[in-house]
Amino acid sequence: MSSKEAPASAGAKLRQMLQEKDMIVAPGVYDGFSARIALEVGFDCLYMTGAGTVASKLGQPDLGLATLNDMREHAEMLANLDPSVPLIADADTGYGGPNMVARTVAQYHRAGVAALHIEDQIQTKRCGHLGGKAVVDVDTFAQRIGAAYQARSRLGSDIVIIARTDALQTHGFDEAMLRLQAAVQAGADVAFLEGVTTAEEAREACRLLAPVPVLLNMVEHGATPSWTPAEAKTLGFRIIIFPFASIGPAYKAMKDGLLKLKEEGRTGVDSEFTPKKLFTVVGLEQAIKVDAEAGGCLYDKV
Repeated sequence: MSSKEAPASAGAKLRQMLQEKDMIVAPGVYDGFSARIALEVGFDCLYMTGAGTVASKLGQPDLGLATLNDMREHAEMLANLDPSVPLIADADTGYGGPNMVARTVAQYHRAGVAALHIEDQIQTKRCGHLGGKAVVDVDTFAQRIGAAYQARSRLGSDIVIIARTDALQTHGFDEAMLRLQAAVQAGADVAFLEGVTTAEEAREACRLLAPVPVLLNMVEHGATPSWTPAEAKTLGFRIIIFPFASIGPAYKAMKDGLLKLKEEGRTGVDSEFTPKKLFTVVGLEQAIKVDAEAGGCLYDKV
């Protein structure tokens, strides 16, 4: 038997990053291809966007239509493309009462997810940057986070619990802070104030919640001003996610290519993007190595 120690869990890696790094930057990925590209670029943390998952997996708007099974299946695929890179994943409301929240944590943990965020919206939730949101009462939110914490403890898991409140738009800043503080008391590791609108608001939230790390959701052209990771750091944030980092450019590029095909009969795809280039991005070299190490020669002439 090998004496080599088992690799650290994804959650443990993210916890170590929180201790060692001033700012964790996680680009939003919405499918396997976008995740592979983010890994190719060299990001050391990824974020599974809920809106992007619903759009790509279901072709639907982010209105609470995705189930636990939809989200867990997608997260498991993304988390295991490169287990050395932690994945933060949207878990919406936890998909039900305390038992469902516990089930969600267990499934995300077994899927290899490093962190998940659970919010205080009602079950028929919507994207945090849309209007007309409704939230549950603070006790129900605290119960969701408490159920997540207890489930993690029973599992002996390192998964990071992120508590997200959408109450800023519905109930104001003070109520949002009260909710996040209650969530931290219930066991949350990271606080997530959705829909921050000003630098003053952001700075005060980070001050009030310290030393708990606070996450910034950087949705371009949403409710929050456009801040860089360096700017977010000066405000006090410790994690910044960019949900539209891949799906926004993908929409523009795909639509332009399809319009060109429709109008000119050609896609205009760059000559460097060959079939082999595509397969290389999504793991061709690793597949060749696995085959060769097993004594095969199936891909010698690829």
